[in-house]
Amino acid sequence: MKVCILSDSHDNRLLLAAAVEEAKALGAEAVIHCGDLVAPNMLKMFRNLEMPVHLIHGNNTGDLYTLSRMAHEPGSHIHFHGQDAGIDLGGRRVFMVHYPHYARAMACTGEWDVVCCGHDHKVKIEQIPNIQGGKTWLVNPGTVGGVAATPTYIMADLERLSFEIHELPGHGMEKKF
Repeated sequence: MKVCILSDSHDNRLLLAAAVEEAKALGAEAVIHCGDLVAPNMLKMFRNLEMPVHLIHGNNTGDLYTLSRMAHEPGSHIHFHGQDAGIDLGGRRVFMVHYPHYARAMACTGEWDVVCCGHDHKVKIEQIPNIQGGKTWLVNPGTVGGVAATPTYIMADLERLSFEIHELPGHGMEKKF
């Protein structure tokens, strides 16, 4: 299963839409948004995607009541999880949280295949040794909203546990892991 991982859109509807549309064209079957979507009306762009969208809030929360209400409309494929979430996607256990220090701690438990975060607007993909003797992928897609950094998102292949960094606009910074 291919997944679009992004974070920190900060109300930049154009860049968020560009990333999700590009990821869908590349085969994404789901979206993970690691927080700081901000305004609830940003959810409108996900309505016609016809794929699951998993979303948490970050530190720039906007109107959480309306965000939750919109995500829970009948027939919605948007899943608003609150502060953090452990989800199953493509046969993998994925944990999502906004804060990198919290994500690093969760990766250390060994209970997750992939831990996703955002917040610092710094794109990073690494494997973290865990207490179960293995390694957990820690994925920070940076800021799709381009806030004080190049706008980026990550395409993940959960079956192969491989990750590609994509820069917007264009693909000048593709890196594979």
